[in-house]
Amino acid sequence: MSPSPSRREFMKTGAALAVAALVPPLRAKRIASINTAYYLRSHAYHIAGRFLEGYPMAGVHHQPEGKIVRMYNDQYPPNDLSRGLAPKFGFEIAKTVEEALGGSGRLDVDGVLIVGEHGQYPNNEFGQKLYPRHRLFMDVVDVFKKSGKSVPIFSDKHLSYDTRLAKEMVAASRELHFGFMAGSSLPVTWRRPELEPSIGTPITEGLVCGYSSGEAYMFHCLESLQVMMERRSAQETGVQAVTALKGESVWKAGDEGLWPKDLLEAALSRSPSRNYGDPRDNCPDPWAFLIEYKDGARGTCLQLSEHVADFSFAGRVKGQAEPISTLFELPAPPGARYFSALTYNIEKLFATGKAPYPVERTLLTGAVLEYGLRSLAAGGKRMEDAGMEVAYVPPAETGCFKGSSSDR
Repeated sequence: MSPSPSRREFMKTGAALAVAALVPPLRAKRIASINTAYYLRSHAYHIAGRFLEGYPMAGVHHQPEGKIVRMYNDQYPPNDLSRGLAPKFGFEIAKTVEEALGGSGRLDVDGVLIVGEHGQYPNNEFGQKLYPRHRLFMDVVDVFKKSGKSVPIFSDKHLSYDTRLAKEMVAASRELHFGFMAGSSLPVTWRRPELEPSIGTPITEGLVCGYSSGEAYMFHCLESLQVMMERRSAQETGVQAVTALKGESVWKAGDEGLWPKDLLEAALSRSPSRNYGDPRDNCPDPWAFLIEYKDGARGTCLQLSEHVADFSFAGRVKGQAEPISTLFELPAPPGARYFSALTYNIEKLFATGKAPYPVERTLLTGAVLEYGLRSLAAGGKRMEDAGMEVAYVPPAETGCFKGSSSDR
């Protein structure tokens, strides 16, 4: 599958499908969907729902080859949709993760979706939502071990609130040799302009401006930053330290040069939602994560709600006078088409058995998120930890969508 579908590519695909219709079709990939909860606008609705319904791409209906055959939900809120969809789309509602994968130590699916976002779960003292992503993942891995075989897994957003548990997940994927992919939809959504720096672009400093405040959306900021910063070298070596600030200390840090005001302005120049006036006056609860990479590069993630309602990036490239910058385009709900970009990359995982981009990126961003939240709880203390020293090879292509985000 192409990482950047266009109308021309779909015309070619249509011709290929006409030829393929002359031969018996292969069996559709069988998918198990493991969710915390499935209701309108939940992540399971947007990801698993696209495997059920299909979705439009470049004016053409795209139906994933994978077919959800069973679904397990950890919770069933009053607005649950899954039980009503089961008879319509012919999938079973499973009582356990094991049952969703085949039952009694059997494995009869070709891929596993784990969408551990949304539902009623407590927060810990650092403001982290205690989603059971690690538990659900290890339940799947237990079936793999009992059955003696494994299949690719996608796990939505960061792997775990605990970096040690996240590392266990990555280690299990290596031990059992299955494709493993995770993360945010922002790295693969459309960019305006279509900025995808080549590997080895000497980006010395980067900044992402996003919105909201707290764990859930700071993760998107970190993923947006990392998908750009990893292009600076053929080998990502990880993060040395992170310092997190909120409130007035964010502006003080900017005044002291601890984050780059010129890169904020460059990022804001791409934001169609940008408010007028000074962000100091507009933002009631600003957040900042200040990131020190092991190789000396620096990164900043700002959450500036009420000044912006989108995510944009700006970076400083050695030897260039002007910064590079782009907007991560996020077509609005209810359709939220950025989930189409993510789903398309998940399809690539299931089709090939290999992740289109490394899970280590999300292992790194999740670790920075955890230690940043610990920094906040400690009053802005600079945090160093070996958990953030994650090394990996960046992909040649990021998998981001190109072209129009509409059906035109």
